[in-house]
Amino acid sequence: MTALKIAESRSGVTMSSREICKLTGKDHKHVIRDIWEMISELYGIRKDGPKMGHLKNQAVTLTNGVDVSVDGRGYVSNFRLDKPHVECLLTGYSAKLRMTVIQHIYHLESQINQRVLPGNYKEALLALVATETEKEQIASERDEAIETKAWIGEKREATAMATASAAVRQKNALADKLGECKKHATIKAVQRATGESFSHWPMKKWCAANGQSPKDVPDETYGTVKSWPADAWKAVNGIILKKLF
Repeated sequence: MTALKIAESRSGVTMSSREICKLTGKDHKHVIRDIWEMISELYGIRKDGPKMGHLKNQAVTLTNGVDVSVDGRGYVSNFRLDKPHVECLLTGYSAKLRMTVIQHIYHLESQINQRVLPGNYKEALLALVATETEKEQIASERDEAIETKAWIGEKREATAMATASAAVRQKNALADKLGECKKHATIKAVQRATGESFSHWPMKKWCAANGQSPKDVPDETYGTVKSWPADAWKAVNGIILKKLF
């Protein structure tokens, strides 16, 4: 008998805001707005109130009979209302729209009532499993929608990061080509960064003595100039390119 009551109590009709949207022909954002106005008037719960608490990617119960799914941006993606709240919402709609939704509710209830009541403990368990399976399907659809929105947000973030990384790599490649990087630098680049003057002769002598060579890099005035190794800059002039560029 206990199992019978459990199975029966979990068979209540609920409707999502998207279902109401399809039945009434209203935009979903307008149905969402109407629901917020209703629960605000009934319970003082507001979409920007503390009860929402900047929720993201969650499904929460705002009050008994009113569940809400929140996407990755913190926006409501769907409401699910029990029968009393659906009927309360409809009081603000036209007679034609009310009748459309009410007929759908009756249809859902008739489907539930057509189920054969369990006559023994085994049938009661089977009925309970069927009900729970239906609930899990609803939850799965809700979670899938939330995860999809979260995935889109993560993909956008990853794309933005990849774009930024590509820009950094391009900037570093250009700096290397122009002789303004941490591995080597031209005299012009260092003089521009430090405001000091330097001669190439001491670094040329150091490179010859230490088996290192400068690189030829493009220059708008001379065509090409020498870009001297970081070790030469440090040994001869006390300049650490890693700190300078």
